[in-house]
Amino acid sequence: MSFYLGGLLFLLIPVLLCVHVVRTGQQLFWILIILLLGPIGWAIYLIAVAIPEMAGGARAQRMGMVARDALDPGREYRQAKADADESPTVHNQMRLAAAAAHMGRWEEAEQLYRVAAHGIHADDPALLLGRANALIELGRAAEALPLVERLAEEQAARNPSTALAQARVLEAVGRFGEAEEAYQFAAGRLPGLEAIARYAAFLAATGRRAEAADNLAEIDRRLQRANPQFRREGRAWRDLAANAMARG
Repeated sequence: MSFYLGGLLFLLIPVLLCVHVVRTGQQLFWILIILLLGPIGWAIYLIAVAIPEMAGGARAQRMGMVARDALDPGREYRQAKADADESPTVHNQMRLAAAAAHMGRWEEAEQLYRVAAHGIHADDPALLLGRANALIELGRAAEALPLVERLAEEQAARNPSTALAQARVLEAVGRFGEAEEAYQFAAGRLPGLEAIARYAAFLAATGRRAEAADNLAEIDRRLQRANPQFRREGRAWRDLAANAMARG
C-alpha cells in the first residue's frame, strides 16, 4: 500500500507544481525544471518560488527573489519591458529603467529615466536619482552633478542614497573634501555594503590606506554576520574596496 501511495505522490507532486506555475503566472521554464530535474527541480521551485509566495513575509520573498535572479537574471527585465511596451506609463518606464540598470545596461537606463522625467514628473526624486546614477556609471559625472545638487536642495531631510550619488559625482569632478563628507554620511546610514565599500575605495584612492583598511575590516565583520543568501553581493563590494587598496 505504501509503495502505491509513494508512486502516486511521485506522479502527483510535479503535476501540482506545474499547475502552480501556470496559475500564478510564473515563467514557463519552471515547468521544464520541474519535469526534467525530478525531485531536485521540485526542491528548486519550492525554495525559489512556492514557499516564499506562501510564506508572504518580506524576508521569505527576498530570499525567493535572490534565488530566481540567480536562475534567471533577465526575468525582471523581460517582464518590465513587456509591461512598458504594452503600457508606457511613467511607472512602467521607471521599473524598466531600474531593471536595465540592475543588468548594467546603463545607456538604456539613462535614456528611460530621462524620457520618463517630463511634465509633472520632471522633479521626481526617484527619476532624477536613477538618471544620475546611470550617468555616473557612464562616466558622465559632469552631467550628473546638477541632478544630485538639485536633489540635495529639494529634499527636506538629507537622503543617504542621494548622498552616495553626490559623493561619487564630487569625487569624479575632483571636489574631494565635499565628496568625503558625503561618503561618510552615506556609509553611516545606508544598509548593505555598497556605501562603506565605495568610501573605502575613495580613501584608498586619496592615499589614506590606514583608514581604508579599517573600513575593509568592518566590511569583513559585516560579511561574517550576513545571511548566506546576500553574501555574494556583499563579496562583490568587498572586492571593490580591496582592489582599490591594491591599486593605491
